[in-house]
Amino acid sequence: MKNSRWVGALAVLAAAAMAVPAIAADITLRASHQFPGGKGDVRDDMVQMIAKDVKAANVGLNVQVYPGASLFKPKEQWNAMTKGQLDITLFPLDYASGKVPAFGATLMPGLIRSQERAKRINDSQFMKDIRAEMEKHGVIVLSDAWFAGGVAARDKCITKPSDLQGMKLRAAGPTFAAMWSAAGASVVSPPSNEIYNAFQSGVINATDTSLGSFGSMRLYEVAKCLTAPGDNALWFMYEPVLMSKKSFDRLNKKQQQAVLAAGKKAQAYYESKANDVNEETVQQFKQHNDKVVTLSDAEYDEWIALAKKSSYAQFAKEVPNGQKLIDEALAVK
Repeated sequence: MKNSRWVGALAVLAAAAMAVPAIAADITLRASHQFPGGKGDVRDDMVQMIAKDVKAANVGLNVQVYPGASLFKPKEQWNAMTKGQLDITLFPLDYASGKVPAFGATLMPGLIRSQERAKRINDSQFMKDIRAEMEKHGVIVLSDAWFAGGVAARDKCITKPSDLQGMKLRAAGPTFAAMWSAAGASVVSPPSNEIYNAFQSGVINATDTSLGSFGSMRLYEVAKCLTAPGDNALWFMYEPVLMSKKSFDRLNKKQQQAVLAAGKKAQAYYESKANDVNEETVQQFKQHNDKVVTLSDAEYDEWIALAKKSSYAQFAKEVPNGQKLIDEALAVK
């Protein structure tokens, strides 16, 4: 009798257990970027912040971060995003300009000029058009981020076009490559995480890249002069945090809200730090006894005149609505 009661109780417990729905396992998203991890690069900081905030939201969502091109090579990340093979990336958008030519406008000489103007351009028709192109390819923006940059050289300072005669210069993208070539440089294009070795081996003796990369990749050790942004920044690059729309659409509403909120917080964090990041890199060059210069108004105007004849003209000719994008960007005051 006692045994039969135990059997009955066990049966009831078993039935109750079967009636309770299984607890869903947390979803883990993969985030990839090419920049050094854990070394003070603000771009890694942004992605790590998103991962931390998403986890803290307690919505059954985690983000695993793979820095230093450890998951995908830099330019492979775009295809992986569009196919849903990669969930999140902080990505220099111009890297995908070979597939979506309009993205070349996000690394165009002189279109941004200052960090404050970069904030204003985020709300412009120009950026609405750029984001629309991204969404056509299945990618959405979590954090807008514009990074100021400049030119570093091993043998002399670069302040005017004639300074580039005979130089071997690494160009970040085709729009700057067109202008550097027009100035007389031989252009090569290793990805930014290979610049240090390219300097050491003599493959290049000058490079353009962001101030963040100049600092986190210790390029002050291999260059002797930095042309910093100052008040006349010729070089700005759009490096947003992006998410695959396929990955985003798989999340429930609370998870989507957590990801979007984390992205906005990371954007605000970067915007509050941008000038400090630039100044920190300038100080690193100075501490290594490298020269630091900025462009005068006249020098800046000389570069813009050259850009209009090279980068702008080529972009307007080769890219559908290319001139429209340039005009929209220049219209932002």
